[in-house]
Amino acid sequence: MKKRTMSLILGASMIATMLAGCGGSQEAATTAAPAETTAAEAKTEDAAPSGEGGSLVYWSMWESTEPQGKAIQEAVDKFTADTGIKVDLQFKGRTGIREGLQPALDAGTNIDLFDEDIDRVNTTWGQYLMDLEELVKASDYEATANAGLMKACRDVAGGTLKSIPYQPNVFAFFYNKAIFEEAGVTAVPTTWEELDAACAKIKEAGYTPITNDDAYITCMFGYHMSRLIGEPATETVVKEGNWDDPAVLKTAEAYADFAAKGYFSETIASNVWPAGQNQELAMGTAAMYLNGSWLPNEVKDMAGDDFQWGCFSYPAVDGGVDGVEAANYGSQVLAINKDSKNAEAAFQLIEYITKGEFDQKLSEYSVGIPADSANTEWPALLADVKPVMDSLTTRYPWAAGAEANADMTPIIKENFLNLCGGSIDAQGFVNALKAAGN
Repeated sequence: MKKRTMSLILGASMIATMLAGCGGSQEAATTAAPAETTAAEAKTEDAAPSGEGGSLVYWSMWESTEPQGKAIQEAVDKFTADTGIKVDLQFKGRTGIREGLQPALDAGTNIDLFDEDIDRVNTTWGQYLMDLEELVKASDYEATANAGLMKACRDVAGGTLKSIPYQPNVFAFFYNKAIFEEAGVTAVPTTWEELDAACAKIKEAGYTPITNDDAYITCMFGYHMSRLIGEPATETVVKEGNWDDPAVLKTAEAYADFAAKGYFSETIASNVWPAGQNQELAMGTAAMYLNGSWLPNEVKDMAGDDFQWGCFSYPAVDGGVDGVEAANYGSQVLAINKDSKNAEAAFQLIEYITKGEFDQKLSEYSVGIPADSANTEWPALLADVKPVMDSLTTRYPWAAGAEANADMTPIIKENFLNLCGGSIDAQGFVNALKAAGN
């Protein structure tokens, strides 16, 4: 395989399109006290009828022009045609719902259901959510639901189901299979030592083994720390500023070693998203990029039809407590307002969106992972993601704990980029974090 000559100039419109599709860079959420309102309590005498003349108000995180928005609109149209229940579907976009939903709910605005990221919905907006356990049980919803994601929804909500997952995603290493083949890498790395050996072969073949950028570099720090000591302990280190913890230096030493061996992109320290994915991975000059399962869809037009996508979980490290079974995985979720007067109709609409025909359309339109386990056909670009997703048993939150302290996130980001770029050593990285925390 020959390297491609990079001649692409990224326009603002292209960047906007990619931002719309991206599921990453999730902000830390603030935990709110959970509400205990159940679906049964919401069924009052003044509820609108669940049939002809009934109506629902649905605020969505998507734009109507996005693939997800188009699939949801089709599901809503079919739902209304089948049930006679009208739906006021309002596409708010990411900014609109993140900035507007809570004030609207506080003001008593009539909103029956809404969607957003699993962590944001269940923590930042947890006090507004209806308990869905009875509705799920009555409909036998979990018969074909993704068990891991349903468990994640319960876990993040404190043990009670208050949201329904759709548009699953997973964060792992995505790679160019053709480069691996040309370099003689015959199996995906499962340990740090195997990753080291693969990088050496890829470099020898004339390619950049690993790229990254400012949007995702903290995930590399978080994953390695969490492999060593587990995510809860990593989160404690970051929140409390325990930078003398041996795992911090050990993580920095592993990356300083890779930097000294020339395994990272020459521009990694200055890469601003989406430079790593667009100008290096998609163009065929870099082999690997730690990113989310939304990545193939974001760069498919640049990478071309002949790009062979591979995926593997972040490798295990020597002496660590977590292995390849642990990763950041999640989804968007749908939730019902605890004050909704039409909970049963709202849940019925959720079933339309997340099951069968329209879950499959969401997957096809957005090149995403299906949420309904009965939909076994995955997009071809994500074929190698399925075994990774199926193998996961431990869920990390976003960045595997590395962004648990918002004040330290930019400090970790800047210095880890410099560490990978070779301008500071492992002890210099630790010293920079300690200095910032004083």
